[in-house]
Amino acid sequence: MDRFLVRPDRGDIQGAAEEPAPTGEASGDMQSPGWQHFRAEGLNCDYTVLFRKAEADQIFRELEQEVEYFTGALAKVQVFGKWHSVPRKQATYGDAGLTYTFSGLTLTPKPWIPVLERVRDQVCRVTGQTFNFVLVNRYKDGCDHIGEHRDDERELAPGSPIASVSFGACRDILFRHKDSRGKRPRRAVEVVRLQLAHGSLLMMNHPTNTHWYHSLPIRKRVLAPRINLTFRKILPTKK
Repeated sequence: MDRFLVRPDRGDIQGAAEEPAPTGEASGDMQSPGWQHFRAEGLNCDYTVLFRKAEADQIFRELEQEVEYFTGALAKVQVFGKWHSVPRKQATYGDAGLTYTFSGLTLTPKPWIPVLERVRDQVCRVTGQTFNFVLVNRYKDGCDHIGEHRDDERELAPGSPIASVSFGACRDILFRHKDSRGKRPRRAVEVVRLQLAHGSLLMMNHPTNTHWYHSLPIRKRVLAPRINLTFRKILPTKK
């Protein structure tokens, strides 16, 4: 049985939230009524709907027009030593002088574009955190997905949170404890499932990525696209 299930209201875009009140009016105010807090053994996540529907719709349209996604070799991922096409589109943006390595790829981010700066600045304002890098994932429909993984790359600033902002179709994210994975898990730990609404922000705080894997599973009934922005704090590349 899943430990939690958050179901957002629905709007014109599949899974969109209906005109929520803005949250986190004060910088770093994550205790306001608009936030939901999810805690389990080693899991520390906070969730809110950050953008009203009209603003989220506009941001989604701008992302569709302006983000430049990887092609060719950069659109492949290494799994158990073999290269596969990524089942989604990806792009990275951020400050100069950064690199980010995951799944066998070392990436240099493109310079920030206004729509990503706008979302980043709002996330920073309501959380009191700072971010210098974003990974963009575009899922064309429910067949695009991402398997179980941890965001624990060595370039991440130790103890820093990851801010996940969603636009478009509502998709569920699953968290599975590292001890409960595989055919013969060490022990049974309940899966945590959250629904990520249009315009929402999920904060994955330390030590979540130490103990829990997360995934976005295939959902064939989802026909609309979704764009996810995961903001990170990356250590500058050593010269």
